[in-house]
Amino acid sequence: MASEPVNVNEFQELAKQVLPKMYYDFYTGGAEDQFTLKENVEAFRRIILRPRVLVDVSRIDMSTTVLGYKISAPIMIAPTSRHQLAHPEGEVATARAAAASNTIMILSYSSTCTVEEVASSCNAVRFFQLYVSKRRDISAQMVQRAEKNGYKAIVLTVDTPRLGRREADIKNKMISPQLKNFEGLISTELDSDEGSNLEAFVRAVYDDSLCWEDVIGWLKSITNLPILVKGILTHEDARKAVEVGVAGIVVSNHGARQLDYTPATISVLEEVVQAVGGKVPVLFDGGIRRGTDVFKALALGAQAVLVGRPVIYGLAANGEDGVRKVMKMLKDELELTMALSGCPSVKDITRSHVRTECDRLRSQL
Repeated sequence: MASEPVNVNEFQELAKQVLPKMYYDFYTGGAEDQFTLKENVEAFRRIILRPRVLVDVSRIDMSTTVLGYKISAPIMIAPTSRHQLAHPEGEVATARAAAASNTIMILSYSSTCTVEEVASSCNAVRFFQLYVSKRRDISAQMVQRAEKNGYKAIVLTVDTPRLGRREADIKNKMISPQLKNFEGLISTELDSDEGSNLEAFVRAVYDDSLCWEDVIGWLKSITNLPILVKGILTHEDARKAVEVGVAGIVVSNHGARQLDYTPATISVLEEVVQAVGGKVPVLFDGGIRRGTDVFKALALGAQAVLVGRPVIYGLAANGEDGVRKVMKMLKDELELTMALSGCPSVKDITRSHVRTECDRLRSQL
């Protein structure tokens, strides 16, 4: 019998063994040369920890709050699409694992289980991720369904006016099944003679005219839920988001699946945090593989992190239990990192606990 995985990275190999190549490539791939895909992970390795010693760490409290909702650790589940390609129970299994982990799951607009199925699967705090369609009535209906079914926030993804060039999907002629959320509304089975049908779908359906005025105007007019924007990478956009009244920001480059050669998200997190100035919470997405990664993001100002691909790998390997194990591994590693760094609680993690590349360069001037 193969040995059990001892870290999150080992779940990726298990996923590779069980998933069809088309689906494995879909989940793992990035845009074009995949420079940013590699950087999202590698950039963490260039951040050094600065531990404190002789601190009482006999009790470690990892709990925190996001938009007023308490979670057991600052590790949330990112919105990732089409979970039933990884496991038959799909997002329902992921939602149950999130509930068992006492954390928040952000359900993808492109989920293979419906908003209602996920809501009824277990009692937990959930957010809903939104893309805006050219037919605004469809997006409005999705928002209203989410609100009716108890989702607590809308996470608007703002970095996808068009789909990034994902060459593995093009080569594989990636085919996505019809998404049940949109049955009777739009077809998600568009044909494409030139590769991935995902690209054809996004081109046909997503609204590439979406702008800041829509966030404060249209979207706020159709929901009372708090709105977070996901896909911010610069201080300019961070300030603009605050100006239009968002409830939170997610620093994200879409798992490096959109525009290649954007910076690793961990390298721009501090820029966004400083621009926001504490006015709204900043969440972090991209490249989390270790508890030390979580610690580094918190030290640079994130309120919590989102975990995407590792959740999919756990789901593919062993369904709900696999996702639970991935989340537990990250939490256990974070707890150990906090103890060894002299941080008994999340609020004790400060900027002085890390040294970045910029810090090293400045010290040499």
